[in-house]
Amino acid sequence: MLTGYAASHQHPFNVLVHMIGIPTIMLGVMIPLTWVGVSINDFSFSLAHVLIVGFFLFYVTLDVWFAVVFFVAGLLLEVLASMLGALPGSSGWIIAAGCFFGGYAAQFVGHAVERSMPVLVKHPVQANLAAPFFTVVELFKMAGLRDELFEEVQRQIESRRQREAA
Repeated sequence: MLTGYAASHQHPFNVLVHMIGIPTIMLGVMIPLTWVGVSINDFSFSLAHVLIVGFFLFYVTLDVWFAVVFFVAGLLLEVLASMLGALPGSSGWIIAAGCFFGGYAAQFVGHAVERSMPVLVKHPVQANLAAPFFTVVELFKMAGLRDELFEEVQRQIESRRQREAA
């Protein structure tokens, strides 16, 4: 999954746009999800928490460290979503829509620069599952961590391109 996703995200501008756009889209989704919640005794949770835990459980099957970093970042994003969702009037809806549609529009611009078809068009479910994971993986890459993983992904991408060219 990572190799397939990374193959469409090689240009630095596209990667940067995704590093900003994907969390922005998640924020746009999570704002309204924070409005639906349950309190049991002194413990409250919303659908945004359910989303984060669901992604975490899937990601932990792929890589524990990436999953933990996603979980922490997801909880921080949920806090921001809760604060923005608590703004008066329709502000929360306006911000959520702007984040959601703006984040996706930015990603299409990134793919235009890269001259690659967005994974979202080919595999919408896979793209939405892989995108948050990809941002965490890219953070590790930017920090110079797990270099062996990135070298293997690049080898697989090159191998795939050679097979397609033949």
